[in-house]
Amino acid sequence: MAKAADIKTKTLDELNTRLGELKKEQFNLRFQKASGQLANTAQVRLVRREIAQIKTVLGERQRAS
Repeated sequence: MAKAADIKTKTLDELNTRLGELKKEQFNLRFQKASGQLANTAQVRLVRREIAQIKTVLGERQRAS
């Protein structure tokens, strides 16, 4: 899990790339959860939280420019 300060220092391309990776991971975690294969259910929450942090930073930057 990335810290908020780490997320704010990344470039726009890095944030968009990481967002895509997290979306894929979230999709896979949902599948594992539905099929009963997911051992660490807290991972779903952590991925969702990091997605929200990245979207927040992207929104702040868009409003600033």
